[in-house]
Amino acid sequence: MRVSAVICAAGRGERAGFNKNKLLAPLSGAPALYHTLKAFRLPCIQQVVVACSAEDMAEITALCAPFGYDCVLGGATRTDSVSAALKACDGDIVLIHDGARPFVSREVIEGCIACAARSGSAICALPVTDTIALSEGGEIAEVPARSALFSLQTPQGFVRERIVKAYERAAGDGRTYTDDSAVYARYIGRPALCEGSRDNIKLTFKSDFAQTYPPLDTAPGQAAGIGVDVHAFGPGDHVTLCGVNIPHDRGLVAHSDGDVAVHALMDALLSAAGMEDIGHLFPDTDPAYSGANSMALLERVTGLIRSRGWAPLNASITIRAEKPRIAPHICAMKGNIASALGIDGGRVGVSAGTCEKLGFVGEGLGIECAAAVLLEKI
Repeated sequence: MRVSAVICAAGRGERAGFNKNKLLAPLSGAPALYHTLKAFRLPCIQQVVVACSAEDMAEITALCAPFGYDCVLGGATRTDSVSAALKACDGDIVLIHDGARPFVSREVIEGCIACAARSGSAICALPVTDTIALSEGGEIAEVPARSALFSLQTPQGFVRERIVKAYERAAGDGRTYTDDSAVYARYIGRPALCEGSRDNIKLTFKSDFAQTYPPLDTAPGQAAGIGVDVHAFGPGDHVTLCGVNIPHDRGLVAHSDGDVAVHALMDALLSAAGMEDIGHLFPDTDPAYSGANSMALLERVTGLIRSRGWAPLNASITIRAEKPRIAPHICAMKGNIASALGIDGGRVGVSAGTCEKLGFVGEGLGIECAAAVLLEKI
């Protein structure tokens, strides 16, 4: 399932009283929009499209560039801007979010995606805690039951085909829509609610920028890790490196499949994330890991570091062996590693060489691998 996100940043924010788009006003040392953009840099989001005005296009494009996000020209209304951004989206699910909500959490975003995938729509919302009254002529006409009232937030998620259809039908209908749930409700059906957050505050007035909020990280956190592993040759007819089976007159002695390159890589990932090594996670005393597929274990490790808030940026693996010849298999190795880590193949390096007949590797007794990784905080 591919997920796209639309971030609405084309408004002028006149109620905030700035002489420019309020999203470009400073918040915790960076433009407010920067924090919103950073919040959507998640493994579950494959595409982000930002709708902005012609006046702000250059500045917002510069903010989006480090994230690899796309910018499109918005319209005179929020509805027009969302319509323009939807045309650039290719996800199965689309989240639509106000740029003025920079405090949205990963949990809210992931919950919205899950609800949209399950129900076709997902509107982040909170139960209203104040008593709400309907008025007529300056008097209270009705007090609805508080249990039926919710305050709506963004993101709001939808199956892309449905929300695109709704916006196509809404184009030119002369109505004013304050959010996407209203468009969906009018032309598709009753949207589903999902859990929002009281921290998911919308910046509306200048005073909102002066409030004390939880710290916002203005610089991406990064961590490097190194891993090394060695396996001796033993009986067998192939060796496995980076998930590729390479014919050879011997195998590698190991409790698992002996993929020494992947073992080094897993230790590098775990080290960078400050976690215990594979000896603790997958001990060779546990029968469950006898003959285990190391690529499957690598996917588990990747999931573990993501659960700790880290994602791989790149990986470099060096293999030292006299035999077998590894160079013809490097392309397949890189593809396997990129797939397991969830990164582009251009961010994976695999190199191979001999030890010029020196040491245990040079004597043909085994294979040694080293790996280095760079992680980023998500």
